[in-house]
Amino acid sequence: MERYDVVIVGAGPAGATAAIAARRAGASVLLLDRADFPRDKACGDGIAPHVLDVLRDLDVAGVEDGFAPVLSLRLETPDGAAGGVLRRPDYTIPRYVLDARIVAAAQAAGAELRRHHVRRVAVGGDEVVVDGTVRAGVLIGADGAGSVVRRMLGHPPNRGRHLAVAIRGYSPYPGLADQRIVTSGPRWPAYAWAFPIGDGTANVGYGEVMRGRPLSRAHLLDRLAALLPEVDLADVTSLRAHHLPLSTDRPAYGSGRVLLVGDAQSLVNPFTGEGIFYAVLSGSLAGRAAAVAPARAAAAYGAALRRRLGRHLRHSAVAAFLARRPAVIQAAVRAAGRDRRVFDAIVELGLGDGLLQARTLGRIARELAIRTR
Repeated sequence: MERYDVVIVGAGPAGATAAIAARRAGASVLLLDRADFPRDKACGDGIAPHVLDVLRDLDVAGVEDGFAPVLSLRLETPDGAAGGVLRRPDYTIPRYVLDARIVAAAQAAGAELRRHHVRRVAVGGDEVVVDGTVRAGVLIGADGAGSVVRRMLGHPPNRGRHLAVAIRGYSPYPGLADQRIVTSGPRWPAYAWAFPIGDGTANVGYGEVMRGRPLSRAHLLDRLAALLPEVDLADVTSLRAHHLPLSTDRPAYGSGRVLLVGDAQSLVNPFTGEGIFYAVLSGSLAGRAAAVAPARAAAAYGAALRRRLGRHLRHSAVAAFLARRPAVIQAAVRAAGRDRRVFDAIVELGLGDGLLQARTLGRIARELAIRTR
């Protein structure tokens, strides 16, 4: 039976980054995925600069090559809009490109990539056995919202308000320069987006927090059409829906020699639905913990993630709770339009690891008070 220091289930951004981090720390790594790369993945494709920071810290550069930076963001509500130049540019990189580039970096670092659909995991005293054929010193579950590894650890999937669903596709959108986020009053918390790729097309989509009942494809497309009427759905290609397990209901970091990262650990920003930054950051921390402290990998990874992201996760959960009221998000957008520092803080909270600052809360409260007089 083969044995590796670290076996990773799922080769998306979280898993591939974990593989790079583990290899940088000297571990032997097997990366398993049920798909061949490149492969498509339903996502908004928005890549914040924080993602590139994590990858560069692992000596991975150039994943954004060939894609134009997106310099500005526009937030739109039924009550008004605010926009501005981003402090650092974002990118819109289709996942079939981004994921394949990070996987290639993992292979270049010495990780072995194998196509395999994992079905069974057994935990022993000092190892984990995958499908009775591969032994691992540490197993990292990076296998998404429907994670097999998560189920093995006994954690149910997210439900209710801790889960969102979104649909995305690609549409002609000449002239679009901003990232656009358009909120929906009737179905809030919900929004549509249009993110320019740089070639005259855009990733367009719509997402909504669940309320305990299924949402049909027809409903998602109807809302997309209502919020982005300039987009002709007949021209939209590669429409795919996906679930977003929000970080307001996270399972444990793992147990012993088994870790969870990215979507498998419900690391999706509940305020915006962003998950790529959380994925690469959690993957980098888990990969290092698995390589350096295999006997106590879950504890080491959990401590590292709490230090790096714990406060932000608490603040993003509070922001998501406050934003359940449409009036709050409309006040936030008005405040962002009046105060550049509020705009920057909201962007950082939604796309990176920012915090709910007193100034931001104060300006939002002031806007709410003005409207209720």
